[in-house]
Amino acid sequence: MLLPFDSDFAAQEDELDRWAATLDERILSRRWVGRLRRALEAEAVAASTSMEGVPVTVADTLKILAGDPPEQVAERDRALVLGYRDAMTYVQRRADDGNLVWNRELVVGVQDRVLAGAHGLGAGRLREGAAWVQNDATGAVVFEPPPSGDVPRLVDEVCARVADAGWHPAVQSAWVHLATAAVHPFRDGNGRTARVLASLAMYRGGFRHPAFTSLEEWWGRNTHAYDDAFGCLGARFDRGADVTPFVRAHVEAQVLQVRALALRQRTDGRLWTLLENLLHELGLDERLANALYDTFYGRDVTTGYYRDLIDASQATARNDLAAASAAGLVRAEGRTRGRRYVVGPRLYALLAGELGGVAADPDAIAGELVRRAAESMEPPGSRPARG
Repeated sequence: MLLPFDSDFAAQEDELDRWAATLDERILSRRWVGRLRRALEAEAVAASTSMEGVPVTVADTLKILAGDPPEQVAERDRALVLGYRDAMTYVQRRADDGNLVWNRELVVGVQDRVLAGAHGLGAGRLREGAAWVQNDATGAVVFEPPPSGDVPRLVDEVCARVADAGWHPAVQSAWVHLATAAVHPFRDGNGRTARVLASLAMYRGGFRHPAFTSLEEWWGRNTHAYDDAFGCLGARFDRGADVTPFVRAHVEAQVLQVRALALRQRTDGRLWTLLENLLHELGLDERLANALYDTFYGRDVTTGYYRDLIDASQATARNDLAAASAAGLVRAEGRTRGRRYVVGPRLYALLAGELGGVAADPDAIAGELVRRAAESMEPPGSRPARG
């Protein structure tokens, strides 16, 4: 059997099923949903591309995806960010297609999008020649994938097993992630392709909420655990290697990620409501919450980026930001052409006042919001397992 594992993950599977049944009910504001999804998308894209050596931050990624890329990000890196997002949106579109087949062309198509079609990087083609995985810090070879002549057959075998095994989506996601990385079918983009295919498995299994499909962000914050989990493969490819440690780590990471994002959804939903209430009291348009949310977390906002967030004209975006600046909620830096807006002198004080008895700084405000969110949110109760 190819890469066998112990499949007893009933407790984790049950908890994920219960979260799937209740998570969407915990959203506080419908207007917040789109912004939450945008934030999680940017964090997942930034984490996965950064893990492969592409030097972009979440703030950079938000602007790249909005069509307002920072000048300091190289054109090649912008393309890889957009390529990864394209691969993710591709599998989202295909997830509920009854005619979708797990096969070699699906895997190659995902990798081609991940690399933004870059011919020089081997986009859209299985690798030829030897390959190896190195430790980025030491340069030492830590894993030797199978010979290139075995790759087509192994990719077909991986796809056939994923299609026919009947596993829970979280287990399927873990195994296809590990198996794709182990076969290492491409010259470049193997890790990103594996993570996109892992998300596809969750989408196909009905886990559509971004809390279930943004595991890249979790691994990006726990890179040592991620690297250690691959240790079960050994020093070179062995189809009989017991990969239970990786599957267990992946499924447990899914549970931990969804717990964390459920709390974050509740917390940031409260922040969003506070921002909208504050804008209403000041007589400003509530759509400005899009800009204030970013500046609250220390990210700057440009007119072009804000315009994309609110889907309005350049003049509307410019006027909104000017009004927020006049109210002291944001502060303009730079001249007209390169102007950006950062947190203003009044924002933290006004939010602290709304909460009452909280220091006027972002950590104190966020801490209070987390405390209130945690008090009001119980874990999902026992529900019947998914059929």
